[in-house]
Formats: sequence, structure tokens, C-alpha cells
Amino acid sequence: MILSCGEALIDFVPVRAADGGWAYRPAIGGSLYNVALTMGRLGARVGFLGALSTDIFGEQLIEGLRKSMVDLDYTTRSDEPSTLAFVSLGDGEPEYAFFDELTSSRMWSRARAPQIGDDVSVIHFGSISLLNEPGGSERLALLQAEASRRVISFDPNIRPTMIKDEASYRARLDQIFSTAHLVKISAADLEWLRPGLAPDEAARSILAANARLVVVTMGGKGAHAWGRAATAFVPVEPVEVVDTVGAGDSFMGGLLTWLQEHDAHSIAGLESLDASELRAALSFAARVASITCGRQGADPPWRHELGLVASGI
Repeated sequence: MILSCGEALIDFVPVRAADGGWAYRPAIGGSLYNVALTMGRLGARVGFLGALSTDIFGEQLIEGLRKSMVDLDYTTRSDEPSTLAFVSLGDGEPEYAFFDELTSSRMWSRARAPQIGDDVSVIHFGSISLLNEPGGSERLALLQAEASRRVISFDPNIRPTMIKDEASYRARLDQIFSTAHLVKISAADLEWLRPGLAPDEAARSILAANARLVVVTMGGKGAHAWGRAATAFVPVEPVEVVDTVGAGDSFMGGLLTWLQEHDAHSIAGLESLDASELRAALSFAARVASITCGRQGADPPWRHELGLVASGI
């Protein structure tokens, strides 16, 4: 099983109202939640590791996981409220306003979580769940404790408007890059992280730190992968874009699903991926993300919507 560890929240997405103005439609979401949802819909063995509120939004989030076939054994409930996020859609990356004080996700702790079983091969981390305290430090401690037992996957999914102490946050990212085995990062995040450095140089520096595989998504320009044995590139899947909310999470979920299905969800498996395997993994993930971009909000596809057999590409 693969666990996606982090935040779940309600995205309020702008939609056209009947009078021609704008309104907001609530939608289940959160980066780590979306990754779990994507994998469940693709038929992967996946669980969500985090805390969900007992409020009305938390009930919606639980129902979304159930419907998408995500295992709930590592999901806990709490009386703290759900995190809310308002989304602004422009020509580039979506922008977010988060309301996260004293929420169930932010107040998650290892003491509240069940012990992780031997059947878990990968734990995926990232986004705002590693930024805000006290949950950020709790998840970092879990990440570091589990790195010797199973694959650590990481997508920083950086939200610059939420960063209050940049020096501290950059130091935390460096700690994670020195520990994670699989890193997926967007070109926008790389530019914030290593301004002026070419994507291939930045990716290779992450690979040199500890990672066995680094994947850089370039939006409409495709995706690159740098492994220990090979590199690969795939162009973007053609699609009429509705919006890009959740696209990166869908890509991550697709990538993790491919790795699980092809028995590459171990450190040795990541290290041995050749160029053709990397292209296949990227192509599968890109296909998943393209379908998400073709519809409103973070709504990842089900396996049958890919037109693929259960074994993948």
C-alpha cells in the first residue's frame, strides 16, 4: 500500500453565477487528498494518512475517499474544523487563500495516528501540511523516522503566500530533499527554490542529495525525469484546458500508481528504471493529469476513462 500523508480541505472554486457574476462552489480537495483520490480511482492500493474533521466538510471529505476506494485505516477524525481554501484562476498557476488556523489537518500529530504496517511501501508527503505548525513538524518527524523503512515520496507544492518564515521553510525543504527517495516538483516551484538555475541543474542537485528519481513537470511543455540509470522526457498530453486545479496532484497520483503496478515502488525499483520505463511512467501520469485539466476543479479520472487495461502502459 501507498499512503498519502497530509492535508485535506475544501476548495471554494469560482464559477459563473446565473446573473453573470462570480460565485464559489465548494469542492473536496487538498494536495495530499487529491493524490490519494487519484490513486484510488486508478485502482491502486492507497490509504490516506491524516486527520479529518467531524464537521459537515469533514463528512464530505470522508465520503469522497470512500467513493474513490481509498483505504481509511490510517485516517483519524477530530473535533477541530476543516481547512478551507478559496481559489483564484488566472492565466498561470492557480492562486489560493487558505483558512487553516487550529484545523484538524494542521493539528494532526503522530500520537493520534495508527502505527504504520509492514504492508506500506511508500509514504507520500508535501504541500502546506509540511509548512504550518504544529502539523508540519509532526509530519517531518514521521518522514525522517520512516525513511529507513520504506520509500519517501515528496512534492513540495510550494505556496509562497503562506510562507511566513522563508529561511526556516527553506531549511525544512533542504532536510526533506536530503531524505526523500522520490521527488516530483513543478518548474514554478523550482524557480522559487533555485531562482535562475536551469531545471536540469536543479533536478540533478536534488538527485545528488539523496533522491533515486526526480521528476519535473513543466506545465504545457511536458515533463522530465532524472533517475540513477536513465533520463526521459514526454510532451504534454493535448487537451482543451478548463482549469489546472489539481493537475499536479493527479500527475503525482498517476506516477505513484504506475510505480506500484510495475513493482518499482521500492528504492531498488526506483534506481533500476531505464529510459523506456521512465517514459512509460511519465506518459501514464501525463494522461491522468490531462484529463483532470479538461474538467472543472480537482476531479481526477477513473481508470476506465483512460482507455487502458489494468496493467497500465
